Amino acid sequence: MDVERSVNVKQGSTFQELSQQVLSVDKAQRMAEFFAVLGDPNRWRILSALAAQELRVRDLAEVVQMTESAVSHQLRVLRAMRLVSYRKHGRNVLYCLKDDHIFNLYRDVSDHLDEPEDGTETDAIEEEHLEE
Repeated sequence: MDVERSVNVKQGSTFQELSQQVLSVDKAQRMAEFFAVLGDPNRWRILSALAAQELRVRDLAEVVQMTESAVSHQLRVLRAMRLVSYRKHGRNVLYCLKDDHIFNLYRDVSDHLDEPEDGTETDAIEEEHLEE
């Protein structure tokens, strides 16, 4: 059994060291909830607009072509997961991405999806599953 484990573990690492890198159940659950929030395309559209600039609910609703009520609801969900924040400027409430982590997440996912698919990695994974 130890030989099998060592073959599958990066060279120079032990199984115990690798096990310490695995997420805790609690953190894995929190990450799953975080990404579940991002499963709604309207939320991604809102994030994309806020990645460009701060916006009021009214302006955001116009840009993403949703009602102000629907945008407000989505913003509450996004705020609860610490994806967006707001600040008051006079009588206006301006929404923006919470921080650079969120901007980088948005940009990285967008860039990843814009990359051309060469199929080699996907094909290799599919072939591996077919052989099982």
